[in-house]
Amino acid sequence: MKFYIVDDDSSIPMMLRRIIEKDPQNDVVGIAHEAKKALADLTLMAVDIVLVDLLMPEISGIELIKQLKQRKPSLRFIMISQVRDSELRSEAYQTGIEFFIDKPINVIEVKTVIEKVIQNIQMTEKLTHIQALVGGSLTAEPVVDQRQKAKERILSILRFLGMTSEAGSSDILAIAQMMLEQHLTFREIDFNKAYHIDDREKKILFQRIRRAIKTGLTNLATLCMDDMDNEVVIEYANSLYEYKNVRNEMQFLRGTRQTGGKTSLRHFFDGLLNEVNVSD
Repeated sequence: MKFYIVDDDSSIPMMLRRIIEKDPQNDVVGIAHEAKKALADLTLMAVDIVLVDLLMPEISGIELIKQLKQRKPSLRFIMISQVRDSELRSEAYQTGIEFFIDKPINVIEVKTVIEKVIQNIQMTEKLTHIQALVGGSLTAEPVVDQRQKAKERILSILRFLGMTSEAGSSDILAIAQMMLEQHLTFREIDFNKAYHIDDREKKILFQRIRRAIKTGLTNLATLCMDDMDNEVVIEYANSLYEYKNVRNEMQFLRGTRQTGGKTSLRHFFDGLLNEVNVSD
């Protein structure tokens, strides 16, 4: 895959390049420290994936992506950012980015996100090839649209839970999409094989995800205290956390319990996919 990196901090592209090019099949074909150069380069160059800094002088990362998508709709984008503002992140996803990579740069996160985007590209290429073989009687577009709708549904749930500003939200999105596409439950995923990581890296990945899920639990418990009759809150409390854990978190927030609710990665992810499938 051919990559292009845009970041006004000169150290970031160097770090990303080292990580990306550890895979001999990947090649960073260009680097820019400001959006205007990137716009000029990418209009002419053959590139698969662009990594773009969110906040840059003159032209923001979001505006750069909007302009590039008009010129080259097939480009895939990963956003780099140290900003945790949920509204900005939501706007970036709506613009068409695949995932976020958070600063400071985490090697495991970069590897995981890039691998997922490459898988998405390869899936689209396979569908296009199948379409060509059958003479156009099978179209790739409905499958691609379905995947996009699932992604938007997952993001809407994470936004409701106030989790999109958490570092682990990109991991949650990537894992949920993989489960949907490969028809897997959480327990069936071989993370070491799927993300090319060892047990230590897997532990770090799970820790980052647990922190994000715990934030969602706390936010959901707060919502539940404010509006006990909200059907959506109660549904997510049951499907994503089990209501007893939300209740324990509520008691902890009120100061009537010494420990909060527990979280289960398996229950959260399987529940998240159930919510997405029910909405289809």
